[in-house]
This record gives sequence, structure tokens and C-alpha cells, in this order.
Amino acid sequence: MKIIFSIAKNEFRNLFYSPIAWFVLLIFFISCAHSYTNTIHYLANIQEVQLKNAPSFKALHTFYGLTADVFLLGGFFTSISGNLFLIIPLLTMGLISRDYLMGTSALLYSSPISIRKVVLGKYLGIMLYNMILVLIVAIFLVTGMMNIKQVDSSALLSALLGFYLLVCAYSAIGLFLSSLSQSQIVSAIATFLTIWALIYIGSLWQRYDFVRDLTWFLSMQGRADKMLNGLITTRDLFYFILVPGMFVVFTCFRLSGKLQYRPWHIKAGRTLLTLVVVLLLGYISSRPALTGYLDATSTQRNTLHPKTQQLLKELGDSTLEVTMYSNLLGKQNDLIYGMPESRNSNYLGQFWDMYLRFKPDISFKYVYYYAYDTIADPQSLTKLFPHKSVEAIVKEMCKMSGRSEDMYLPVNKVQADINLAAEQEKLVMQLKFKGHTAVLRTFDDNNFWPDETNVMAAIKRVQGTPMPSVAFSTGSLERNIYKWGDREYATHTTSKQHRKSMINIGFDVDTINLHTQSIPDKLTTLVIADPKMDLSPVVTEKINQYIAKGGNCMFYGEPGKQHVLNPLLAPLGMQLEPGQLVYPTQDETPDKVYALVSASSRTLAEPIANLNDYALLPGVTAVTSLQPAGWKIDSLANTIPNATWLSRGTIVIDSILPPFNAAAGDLKQQSFSVIKNLTRTINGKEQRLVISGDADLASNRRLSNNNTFLTSIYSWMAYNLFPLVATRKEPEDVLLKIGEHAAYYQKKIMFWVVPAILLSIGAIVLIRRKRK
Repeated sequence: MKIIFSIAKNEFRNLFYSPIAWFVLLIFFISCAHSYTNTIHYLANIQEVQLKNAPSFKALHTFYGLTADVFLLGGFFTSISGNLFLIIPLLTMGLISRDYLMGTSALLYSSPISIRKVVLGKYLGIMLYNMILVLIVAIFLVTGMMNIKQVDSSALLSALLGFYLLVCAYSAIGLFLSSLSQSQIVSAIATFLTIWALIYIGSLWQRYDFVRDLTWFLSMQGRADKMLNGLITTRDLFYFILVPGMFVVFTCFRLSGKLQYRPWHIKAGRTLLTLVVVLLLGYISSRPALTGYLDATSTQRNTLHPKTQQLLKELGDSTLEVTMYSNLLGKQNDLIYGMPESRNSNYLGQFWDMYLRFKPDISFKYVYYYAYDTIADPQSLTKLFPHKSVEAIVKEMCKMSGRSEDMYLPVNKVQADINLAAEQEKLVMQLKFKGHTAVLRTFDDNNFWPDETNVMAAIKRVQGTPMPSVAFSTGSLERNIYKWGDREYATHTTSKQHRKSMINIGFDVDTINLHTQSIPDKLTTLVIADPKMDLSPVVTEKINQYIAKGGNCMFYGEPGKQHVLNPLLAPLGMQLEPGQLVYPTQDETPDKVYALVSASSRTLAEPIANLNDYALLPGVTAVTSLQPAGWKIDSLANTIPNATWLSRGTIVIDSILPPFNAAAGDLKQQSFSVIKNLTRTINGKEQRLVISGDADLASNRRLSNNNTFLTSIYSWMAYNLFPLVATRKEPEDVLLKIGEHAAYYQKKIMFWVVPAILLSIGAIVLIRRKRK
């Protein structure tokens, strides 16, 4: 070991006698300063303006926290790591080729020192230099700890480890390439090309099962990303031991081959054997069952919620089978994420990896099919391939992508277990467990894959758990849960393409015609959504009996139709006030009322934590209590104080603002309740009712503003059994300690003063070395 350290010390010293090493340090420091100081100065400026103008300002708006925004997720570490493959070849190009150039190789390799010790010494020397790069990064991490309140320091240490391992891996590649040529320029170019090839090799041959995992293991693409985002895995640690070790061994083989003659097949054989051993060890170490994880983030954002972990634990040793159905002629995202090329990088590596951590024996299957509606023609494929049948289009698509036609089956041959037509032939996953099945859908939004709430609901279904059932009444022209018109309810109830719809978060949703059907005893909630016809005595009696037995019910009313629901509400001691609330503004029609969400609403269910402060109710009347007997009443939403009144007349919304007319019966008061909830104990359980003076708040058009509020109400009606919400711990690092003025001078010092000092030190060292 003493000899190895002596060689390492000599290589380390020689690096600092080279202008290139100082040039790399200077450029690297400037790159770090540019990435960090610009971000901090920008955030400090925003915070200072907010503090001056908003007394209630408490935090910079950030989802993951400032530590992640500044350093991790696409921030500081991502920026500086992306430049490493450009600067490392400059450092490593002379590690061995310099010996050839200076004529010292013959003396060194003829000495009694083994080739192994020489190579290890040189590699240790460059690893020591890499520690200088780490120290530069550490300067900015310490600065960040001083600039950010309650910084997530453990996540920064994880990222620093990932950065160092990545630099050392690049250095091992450069060491090997330096041994192949006497020209340092050739070695540098070869190192750059090799690193580039190893970054992109993970995208090669990913459609072939035999080599997919092998090329993916060798790939450096995103290999350090998990550590740079605060998650350390043994799979990545083994990679950064095996792959650099492989190139160090290759270097030993190369140098020993110059000293000892060996037949070519011996040289090729031992190189191939080394590669096979590394691939085998890498394959074994990357198996989910053998992978260890450490989430270094303070909020544990890289780890499944404890609720999800418990659900996976309840599956026990039985196998959960997941079959993905991917349509060749589906939408673009379906095609991108559903193909074999995305299996390791996205489907398994990104989406399922968190779940495999806690249940590594999940069985994955893949079905590739084709289906296309030439009449609906959503993607205009018939315009790209005019006068061609679906089968002919499939042939052309396979020819363009280089795939085999045998890979895809017509949709009618794969629908034995799943109705893909009902899923609009999109990319979906079917979960199977002990005879139960559930569909896990993908969505046409920025995230594409289902979130934890969607996955937990699907797991509950395959466990055979009874799901809360919600029935919407029909037969009296109520709002429709299957239509997509502005006033209808499909989006938040039965939409398969909306991740927060009731059917995707754990509810069974259906309709019930109260004229011809009886209300089931096991129904969780009955919804009466804006009937436009007077309810018949038969319907009224069914609803009254259902409520009398303790059933949960929700009423959506509308101005002008109070007479339809009031006969149902009167026995409860409630009513919808005649008339309509008016909220006069200069920018909107007066029927659009903004109601403040009450404090009690925020305790209905867990999702209410992300609720807006207000709900938009376009066309609403007040909900009042008369003489409720035995009910506890609370208000979920109230109008803005002193901003609205109740007009008893007809409101014309496309004319001038309507005036208040007390003579006509208009009513003013500080605030009006627009949504109320009622509770009482009956038959040993708490009965729950909700009455809303507006039905449009749940409509397809208005849902975006009110969706979380509605979800919380439905969850409360179902006794909070669903949805299973994976609420995360809120980040604490949401404020800076530094002001804009100080951040400005910090930027100048880091970007100009410190690099000037570093340049001066380098110049002095090099000049003194040259004089000696």
C-alpha cells in the first residue's frame, strides 16, 4: 500500500503542476458559482419583495422545499454534473500517455513495482484530485446551509456522494483510454466518446429482452440521479464500484500486455470474462429483492407513504401480477411509455421502482396490441395512411419503427381478461391478486402514470375490499354523470381519464332511477343533483325512508328550482332560500359568487389540506336552517362578508349590475351559508348529509377550482375510508436567511473575486514550478 500511496502522491502533485488542472478548477468553480448564486439571488429578490408587500407572507412557494429547488431537482447538482464529461477527459488524458510521451514508461514498468500497483496508484491520484472538486462543491453546500433556513442537509450529503462517485467513474474510463494511445489529444477525445457511449448505451437494444437489462446496467444515463435527489440505493453503489473497477482492470490488462506477449484469444478471453463477471454481479445486485434503500430527504419524498407500505405488506407472500396493455396505434404518450424501450428507464425504473422496494416479487407481464377507430380518427392516422386498412397501417408503423409485426395482436384477441374498448384502447395496467382484478389507468396530463392514491385504490380492489358506493339519482332530469357538457358531472364521477375522478380514487359510482328502483341498504351515499322536475310522491317517499333509516345523502340545489328540493329538506328543518345570491363586481357577471371555505371544512378529510381558500359557485342560493330536530349543523362554505345579498327577483346577468331592492324583499346580512352539513347518530352510526345551494360547482366546466373541496366532501360522506391520500410532510426549508442586497454581493464575490484568487494561486504555483 505504501508504494500505491507514493505513486498516488506523485500523480496528485503532477496534476497541480499542469495548467490544465488549474484551468479545470477555475472553470468548474465558475460553473458552480453561476448555477448557485443566480438562483439564490433570484429567490432572495422574490422573498424580499413579498415581505415588503404581503405581511402574511410565510414561505416561498415551493413543493419540495428550497434545498431541492436550489440544489437537487434540476438545480445545482444537475447543472454541474452535466458538464463533467467535458472536463474529466482533460484531466485523465495524460495519466498514462504522459509516461509514453516523456519516455518514463520503460523505466516505470521495468521497475520491481507490479502493474497493478502502478494503475491503482494513478487512479488513487486522480481520485484525490476529484476530492478538490468535491471541496469546491462543499463550499457552495455550506453557503447554502447559511443561506437557507432549516436546510435539508442529509439530502445534500447524498447528492455530494453521488457527485463524487460519478466523477470517479468518469476518471476510471479516462484512465483506461489514456493507456490506449501515446497521444493525449486522442486519449481525451476517446474518453469523451466512451463516456458519451456509456451514457446512451442504455437506450440501445432495449426492445430485445435478452440484452435489455445488460445494456441498461452498463448505462450511465441517470445512474446518479437518485443520489442527486436524496435516495441512496445499493444498486447504484454497486454500479459505481463494479464499472470503474472494470475499467481499472482493463487498464491493468492493457499495460501488462505491453510487457508480456500473450495470444490474442487469451487477451480477448480475459477481457470478455471480466465483462461477463461485472454484468453478472451487476444483474444480481440490481434485483429488487437484493436492493437496499436509504431516503436521505427530511420529508421522505422518495419513499412510499406508510399507508401504501402497509397495503403492500398486507399482500403477504402472494404474488401481485401486473399486466400492461400497450396500443401501437394509441396516443403518442401511450406509444412512448408503453414500448419495451421505456421499460427500464421509465415504467420499471421510475414508476414501479418505489413499489418494488416494499414488494420485490411483483410479477410483470406485457401485452402489445393494436386497435384504432377509423371513424373517430382521433390521431388522423387515416390521413397519414389514406385508403389503408388498420392492418396495413400496423405494417407501415412497424416498418417505420423497425419492430416486428408479430409483436402486436389485434385487440379482439387480447380482451379475454379486460375490456380494452371500455378503456378507450389506452395504455392501462391490470392488477391481479387471488382471483380479483382491478384496472390501473394512465392519464393525459404531465405526470401520465397513476399517483399513489390511484395505486392504493387499485390494490384495495384486488384485495377484495368493499369500496364505498355512491349512487346519483335519475328520472327527474338530474345532472348526468356520463355526459361531458358544461353542466354535467362526468369529469369528477365516471371519467376514466381524470386521475381524481371518483372511480379512480376508490369509489363505485352508478346511477339509480328512483321511479323504478329501490335504494340499496348498503349504499354509502345517495346524491340528488339538481332535479328539474317536481319529485313524485313515490320518489319522495323512497328518499324520506332512506334518510329515516340513517342513509347518507347529498343535495345539489339551484336558484329557481328550490321548490323541487325543499319538500325533501323541510322534514330535516332545512331549506334553500328563494331567490339568488348576488356578488357584484366590475369584472364578472353578478351570479358568480366566491364562497370562503370554512375552518370546519378543512377537517373533513385529509385532502382538504391542499384546498383553495374559496370555492366558485356560479348561480347559488343560501342554505338556511329552520327548526332542525336532533341534527348537528355546520357550515362548509360562506359568502365573503358584506359582499353579497340575496335577491328575491330575477337576475339578468348580461345587463347592468342589479341594484339592491329592499322593497322587493332583497336581503342583506354579513354573510350567507351556501353549503351546510348535518350529522346525527342513528342506528349506532353517524348519519351525514350535505346540502349545497349550487349544483354548478361540481360541473365539468367549474370542477378545476372545486375538485379538492368536492373530493373531501365525498370522502367525509364515506367516513374517510377513501380516497387513501398519501399526504407528505410539508418541507420546512421554505425561507431564506439572506436578503437581496447580501445575495447580490455574494454573487459578485463568488463569481469574480474567488475565481480571481484561484487564478492567481494557480499562476504563482506554475511560475515557481517553471523557475525550478
